[in-house]
Amino acid sequence: MFKPVAVLLAALCLTLTLNAEDKKVPAVLNFKMKSLDGKDVDLSKYQGKVVLVINVASACGYTGQYQGMQGLHDKYAKDGLVVLGVPCNDFGKQEPGSEADIAKFCESKYGVKFDMLSKVAITGKEPAPLYKHLISKETNPKFGGAVKWNFTKFLIGKNGEIVGRFEPDVEPNAPELTKAIEAELAKK
Repeated sequence: MFKPVAVLLAALCLTLTLNAEDKKVPAVLNFKMKSLDGKDVDLSKYQGKVVLVINVASACGYTGQYQGMQGLHDKYAKDGLVVLGVPCNDFGKQEPGSEADIAKFCESKYGVKFDMLSKVAITGKEPAPLYKHLISKETNPKFGGAVKWNFTKFLIGKNGEIVGRFEPDVEPNAPELTKAIEAELAKK
């Protein structure tokens, strides 16, 4: 007599467990950071999207890539791409300004509308936790390794896996990058 109730409860528990697992945040998006305007940003909000993480600098030879980054945002945001700029002053001291300076530069010079985080450290003893995850060979065996310069790009698939790394000389509109983005956006 109690057996059907037990079976029903077991099925309900299994369903709840499976649903909880579906919502589990991928490790690479399980970080909290700050936006340029100082607001908290929980990277888990990007779960299920394709995310392109790029360390940026305002006074670098590659700074013109902001234009291509905005182009990617304009073209693919509606399809689920998030372009995420992460300012860093570790490489050649090429991002010396405050968050307000960076925001003003990005808006006035490139009309940036994609998400920008506050300035972080990538090298040294205390890299930002997101970058510690991205560059570690333990957490990112295929694409880990030290970031050597500004505008290094990490591509995260919808499933939360790091699926690509593109060095600074790869422009945002380069065929190898756009092809990788389109392939990830096409996945269900």
